[in-house]
Amino acid sequence: MPMSEYLRTLRAKVGNDLLLMPSVTVIARDDEGRVLLVRHIDTGQWVAPGGAVEPDERPAEAARREMREETGLEVELDAIVGVFGGPEFEVRYENGDRCAYVMAVYEARVTGGSPRPDGEETVAFRWVPESEWANLDVAPWMRVVMPEVFAR
Repeated sequence: MPMSEYLRTLRAKVGNDLLLMPSVTVIARDDEGRVLLVRHIDTGQWVAPGGAVEPDERPAEAARREMREETGLEVELDAIVGVFGGPEFEVRYENGDRCAYVMAVYEARVTGGSPRPDGEETVAFRWVPESEWANLDVAPWMRVVMPEVFAR
């Protein structure tokens, strides 16, 4: 999705300076315990679906919205894996914008929809078993989150 009006307004005031951003990520598993990952259009890296929480949006609502936007799937959230942040969660975008994400990670079950990449943020999706995720080109934050996911 394009930059939200809220973020556009902030960027007009602070330029490319670092912004601390609340965000969500959804860990959806299939019946075999594999995790759904999407390939990000900008970096080509594999990540779990997710994104920023908008003003007045509850994190759980943001998680369901991001999953629907990026994958076409509807989910029911089961539990929070954890809340993460730190240097691995900082991103510098091509335009120079810097964001440090504080990420609430939810486990979820797919309840509907047809999987498909959105073509704006994601270009592919795949179900990945624990034995394979570490061999993929993943975003740095995935190396912090995924061990927690598979430890559950």
